Amino acid sequence: MWAVLKINKKNLGLLKNDLCNKLGKDVRFYIPKLKLKKFLKRKIFIKESFLLGDYLLCFHKDFTKKSVLTSLSYSKGLKYFLTDFFNSQKEIEKFINKCKENEDEEGFIKSTFFEFKDKNKYEFISGPFTNMVFNIINENKL
Repeated sequence: MWAVLKINKKNLGLLKNDLCNKLGKDVRFYIPKLKLKKFLKRKIFIKESFLLGDYLLCFHKDFTKKSVLTSLSYSKGLKYFLTDFFNSQKEIEKFINKCKENEDEEGFIKSTFFEFKDKNKYEFISGPFTNMVFNIINENKL
């Protein structure tokens, strides 16, 4: 069963080790990451960030047991478990599959993951129009 955990990013390694020690080797983690390229003063800066911010997806068969969740709630680096993840298993798996379909060879989410919508605001992050905001009026598909 997949669980959604609110984490402290600074202690991510400690949290992973702690969960592996308490639950065993069959724990799986999934953290979708983005590679952002920002153009600033004629240089390109690459920044890695988590798509979900301070959240981590974790799989283990014993997450259905309330006692397991209670014993894990005081792990270093864990702020809390999101409630009601029991009812959202299909949506979580669908999200993970979509992320994995749109990963590049390094494990970062590609731009094909995002769906652009008309009349929303977007920002250029590199090139001559850096930091300028624009709207998509309509999309022509060839």
